[in-house]
Amino acid sequence: MTRTTIELTTTAEDHRIAQLAAAAIGLSLIDAAIPLPLPGVKPGLANIVTLIVLARYGWVAAAWVSGLRVVAGGLLLGQFLSPGFFMSLTGALLSLLVLGLAVRLPRRWFGPVSWSILAAFAHIGGQLLLARLWLIPHNGLFYLVPLFSVAALAFGIINGLIAARLLAELKDAESLAAR
Repeated sequence: MTRTTIELTTTAEDHRIAQLAAAAIGLSLIDAAIPLPLPGVKPGLANIVTLIVLARYGWVAAAWVSGLRVVAGGLLLGQFLSPGFFMSLTGALLSLLVLGLAVRLPRRWFGPVSWSILAAFAHIGGQLLLARLWLIPHNGLFYLVPLFSVAALAFGIINGLIAARLLAELKDAESLAAR
């Protein structure tokens, strides 16, 4: 009997993405533990990591971090392949598509805060669309749009401000280290 060995070689980029995904997964778990009055309304703390990765390493790295977060979060929370998992996946995919476009906008006027707001609206929009098409096939669902929009705006601003602050601190730390 012959044995076949599969050897995977990893790069520094792989390690960085794994570490950032672990941070995003941890924040997702914290998110899940925060009691909120309405199902589906969450702060989206893991999106802070996604925004930082987008700004520092680009869209592809942000997509990896976000995808790993959704899959691992689903597994850890016992929601893998459940409706909640697909809601999260749909929201993440739509927000990544919007971020892919938003990152191309002039950085003079657009940055982490505006990206975060756009991503939050895309995320909740994707979730509402999936809920309407799959889980709640009734237009009454759209009565919740104003409530979800306020939450998306509020959490989008807060997460964007946190990401912008952390990015500024990282930049300052790097400039001090370069001296």
